[in-house]
Parts: sequence; structure tokens; C-alpha cells
Amino acid sequence: MRNAIIILFCILCLTLGYGFYLRYFTEDTLTGDRFLGLTILAVAFILMPMFLYHRWKDRNVKDYMLDEDNIRKMRDFNESKESRKNSENQ
Repeated sequence: MRNAIIILFCILCLTLGYGFYLRYFTEDTLTGDRFLGLTILAVAFILMPMFLYHRWKDRNVKDYMLDEDNIRKMRDFNESKESRKNSENQ
């Protein structure tokens, strides 16, 4: 999956560059605009979902949700940090 994402990213960068080349250095602005538009669509609807799935596939979403248990853990952690800081200052 990682290699496919990297290869797709490189291909889309090349097509983006080619679209800018056609747009600004040749007279064929319509084709350049089409290359740019299709590249942006591919990034938004193909590359980004692949990347997000790859990065989040083994994670537990509950670890990132703010519920009562996580709020209690954060308070305990902050209180222990403050108590250590106060004991060091005395």
C-alpha cells in the first residue's frame, strides 16, 4: 500500500507539472486546464483516501475521543505533573 501511494503521488506530481507546463508555456491552455483539473480530482478522491486509510487502519478511534474516562486520565496526568513540579520547587 505504501509503495502504491508513493508511486501514485509521483505520477500525480508529474501530471501536475505537465499541466502547468501546458498552461503557461504553450498555447494549449485548455488541455493544461484539463490536466490540472483531473490531477486535483485524483488527489482529492483517490490519493487522499488511500493515504488516510493507510495511516488509520491499525488505530483505535476510541483513543482519540474525548469521553469521561479520557478526561479523568488527563486530569490525573496534569495533577501528577503539577505535584511533581511543586515538590521539586520546595
